[in-house]
Amino acid sequence: MTPSLKGKRVLIVGAAGGIGAATAEAFASAGASVLAAGRPGPKLEALGTRIAAEPVALDILDNPAIEAFFDKASPFDHVVITAAATKGGTVDALSLEDAKASMESKFWGAYRIARACRIADRGSITFVSGFLSRRPSASSVLQGAINAALEALGRGLALERAPIRVNTVSPGLIDTPLWGGMGKAEREAMFARTRERLPARRVGQPEDVAQAILFAATNPFATGSTIVVDGGGTIA
Repeated sequence: MTPSLKGKRVLIVGAAGGIGAATAEAFASAGASVLAAGRPGPKLEALGTRIAAEPVALDILDNPAIEAFFDKASPFDHVVITAAATKGGTVDALSLEDAKASMESKFWGAYRIARACRIADRGSITFVSGFLSRRPSASSVLQGAINAALEALGRGLALERAPIRVNTVSPGLIDTPLWGGMGKAEREAMFARTRERLPARRVGQPEDVAQAILFAATNPFATGSTIVVDGGGTIA
């Protein structure tokens, strides 16, 4: 049974993305008052209207703006960071500029939010990493390293910020708009291969990850954990 979050204030950073939007909807359905943060635009506005969330323009690369936002905001009960913009590729093919920008976004973006946010007593912070931290790919070495760094950050902050709880959710392949740049036939072929390989025999959906994030935020005995939601991808 989904716990009631009535009266709780929740900030979802990266709410315009597939996982972020599903997470915002999950918290809103549980009764939370949701602030949906991200890049301003139609997706964020539409989400705010659909779930009666307050849209907030927040750039994870802009530390002064992040600090100013949290200085003015009341403490949140739960903060979830799903925002990230990373580029794949082998280490020798990916430019240093693109590699640094990826780290700047996914790792340092989450770091900035975690550093500045104010959390209510017994509240939580949840990061979103990815299963490449445990099952490396020869074509996505940097992404695996960034995810591993995020998970280590979560474990360390769980000690530093206690009794605030800090967890990480690690998804596998999820069917989100992230794959929209691929041709439809190519994307469907990739999903078909994934379904055959995974023990779960299906491709993950944003709602699968949102459910795990909701668990991490609301279970009072979960902290310093990495919750893997990958359909068995790590073991396949």
